[in-house]
Amino acid sequence: MLERRQLFIGGTWASPSGDEVIEVISPHTEKPIAAVAAAGPADVDRAVAAARLAQDEGPWPSLDPAERIAAVRRLTELYRPRRREVAQLITAEMGSPISFSKFSQAMLPMLLLDAFADMASSYPWEELRPGFFGEEVLVRRESAGVVAAIVPWNVPLFLVVGKLAPALLAGCSIVIKPAPETPLDSLLLGELIEAAGLPPGLVSILPGEGKVGEALVNHPGVDRVSFTGSTAVGRRIAAACGANLKKASLELGGKSAAIVLDDADPATVAAGVKVAGLMNNGQACVAQTRILVPEARRDEFLDALASMVGNLAIGDPEDPATEIGPLVARRQQERVRCYIEDGRREGARLVVGGSDAPAGIGCGWYVRPTLFADVDNRMKIAREEIFGPVLSVISYGDEAEAVRIANDSDYGLSGSVWTADGARGLEVARRVRSGSFGVNQPYSMDPVAPFGGVKASGIGRELGREGLEAYVEFKAISGAPRSAAAP
Repeated sequence: MLERRQLFIGGTWASPSGDEVIEVISPHTEKPIAAVAAAGPADVDRAVAAARLAQDEGPWPSLDPAERIAAVRRLTELYRPRRREVAQLITAEMGSPISFSKFSQAMLPMLLLDAFADMASSYPWEELRPGFFGEEVLVRRESAGVVAAIVPWNVPLFLVVGKLAPALLAGCSIVIKPAPETPLDSLLLGELIEAAGLPPGLVSILPGEGKVGEALVNHPGVDRVSFTGSTAVGRRIAAACGANLKKASLELGGKSAAIVLDDADPATVAAGVKVAGLMNNGQACVAQTRILVPEARRDEFLDALASMVGNLAIGDPEDPATEIGPLVARRQQERVRCYIEDGRREGARLVVGGSDAPAGIGCGWYVRPTLFADVDNRMKIAREEIFGPVLSVISYGDEAEAVRIANDSDYGLSGSVWTADGARGLEVARRVRSGSFGVNQPYSMDPVAPFGGVKASGIGRELGREGLEAYVEFKAISGAPRSAAAP
């Protein structure tokens, strides 16, 4: 069993202030695979103090952006040969199928580092603007200060890097709190950061329970909070940040719809929904779990979806053939099973799956991939984020009704439209209120495009230039000589 008894505080490994330990449990075997030191509020104080010193007195915020870019590129090169190890760690920690982990869990973080470094290379860190009153104004982008980054367990390193890379490039120092279910990948990242030779105090990694996140959010030394997780926790963080006039970005939940138009091909739709709705065992904020199909062709699409869901390979997440692995924890397994029973009680028709254990699996936190038909958009399974392999098929009469149903949600994170006519699909995409959308494909999170949601799906954007700008403050300087602006 792996043991990690130190925390990464201010760029160095240090003993924790207390003796609490996080036991990392395999979702497949239900047995411990690692013991990790748990951070506490005193460790938060140490990490923020180090970050504050690096921010207020260290060289990092005032370096030429090219030097920060070079440091991030060093980190990328150190990461590159350890991608396989990252994939295996995350599969062991949270049950993500290894076929998913190899790219989405392990390759994407490296691509994010590269993409953000490229964006920073052409970013206007300083620019002269013609002033309204005739005198030019110098506009600078400067570090937003000390960042608290809080991430969940479903795509842990991708989410960490999506906050770490732009924060570092903008000149910030950062304290990262990974979820207690998945601390191992972040601690591996700590090794790479140490090897990259970043200045002292710049990065800390504090695995811990909710009290660690709460201490970070409320710490007076933290300037900005970046949170990914549930809408319920996001609301509490927003309230705390509002009370302290502290900036925050919140990437929260979703209940996205895949709109199937009447000219779509059933086999293509089923293959797309397999990814869009069931990736990572259904544990994805962008999961499109409401499948809207035209009433006139409902049975065709339902048959194709039922065949797809019913033939998914369920089992050991380390097996390359596995398509659906276990859920991250017993509580998550119980939560998803309860939603399946709620769907049956409310009158939805169970087509495939159910709340009983998958055949042939004796242990592990597995749930059978489940497909419901005859779902009304007012039902609980159509309103609330389940975060498991459960799909709801909802019929509609015409295109206008499909758009109305898609928009009839507290959330607005992602979505897709499936059609033989791409131009028609684009028009539907423009009418759905969400932060991201795909036409004839599940929405793919392109590093150069902003990602985030509307309504209860969050505040702010990550990725793209917008994600980089989330970590800068703007300063306007009048009277500066023309030669002052950096290229």
